[in-house]
Amino acid sequence: MTPMRIAIIASARFPIVQPFPGGMEAHTWGLATKLRARGHHVEVFAGPGSDPALGVTELGVPLRLSPAATRDVSMAPRGWIGEHHAYLSLMLRLSARGEFDVVHNNSLHYLPIAMAETLPIPVVTTLHTPPTPWLESAIQAADPCPVSFVAVSAHTADAWRHAVPHPRTVHNGIDVDIWRPGTGGGALAWAGRFVPEKGAPSAIRAARLAGRPLRLAGPIPEPDYFDAEVVPLLGGDIEYVGHLRDAELAELFGESGATLVTPCWDEPYGLVVAESLACGTPVCGFARGALPELVTAECGRLVDGGDVDALAASVETAVGLSRERARAHAVAHHSHEAMVDAYERLYQELTA
Repeated sequence: MTPMRIAIIASARFPIVQPFPGGMEAHTWGLATKLRARGHHVEVFAGPGSDPALGVTELGVPLRLSPAATRDVSMAPRGWIGEHHAYLSLMLRLSARGEFDVVHNNSLHYLPIAMAETLPIPVVTTLHTPPTPWLESAIQAADPCPVSFVAVSAHTADAWRHAVPHPRTVHNGIDVDIWRPGTGGGALAWAGRFVPEKGAPSAIRAARLAGRPLRLAGPIPEPDYFDAEVVPLLGGDIEYVGHLRDAELAELFGESGATLVTPCWDEPYGLVVAESLACGTPVCGFARGALPELVTAECGRLVDGGDVDALAASVETAVGLSRERARAHAVAHHSHEAMVDAYERLYQELTA
């Protein structure tokens, strides 16, 4: 494929740096890295503090508000205004210069969609979340909306179909050279952000019912929730091991008999599923959102959402599944190579 000039717009709020704040940042890092490895010129626009090796251009244009403006009783929170200013400045820059062949919007902000019509080049937006009012408003701002939309799962595509009639589906990918197979073990694993929708307490209760140790890893963006709902359940064979870098998390998965995935919402994708399977570790989880797309009978077990007893009962069967088949499933369906292949085809189609 002929090398292309690609702008990737990421979050202005969260840096793209390990250990990643969440799946979107991991996805952006992987996409940019693999596109560069294939010879493309990639510039990433992201939040301050991002990995210097990624060559990020910071989304943080200084905003100088007058004292009169800051006293305005209708003024939105300064953080919101700053984020708005950063994306507004970026979109005006992209509309005025011929630096790129395609723009890939990987953020959740409305302006890259609302202002796409001002750009002389194609704009691709990946839908990482359920519908939000800000993005629906931006989509409706132009008729028809000039943006090409990609959903991270068929479930997410269906959730957006009322606003985006024909989204493509490209599953998120992982680097299967980082997420390598391990030998397994007796303990279970859980990884994710410690927020209510990820359901860490359900995993802890299921592990105790199953009589298995559990190690939990991930960032704590809501300390009050963690202290009230998670800390009282820790102790004994249930251990919080911190917010781990990819290599450390791969070791945790690889040494575990199964990974518990316990969403209390309709998970748009579930990157932890792909990561665990690539390490050869089967998944036990709640059948919510996109998980039924990712987990087959040969590499995991899913139960009704919220059914902790059923989840605990599924553990022994899952631990006995073939680790080789779990790894093969991840390599075939959830690798960076498969993901970047699909995005390259889309870029080529839009710029032909």
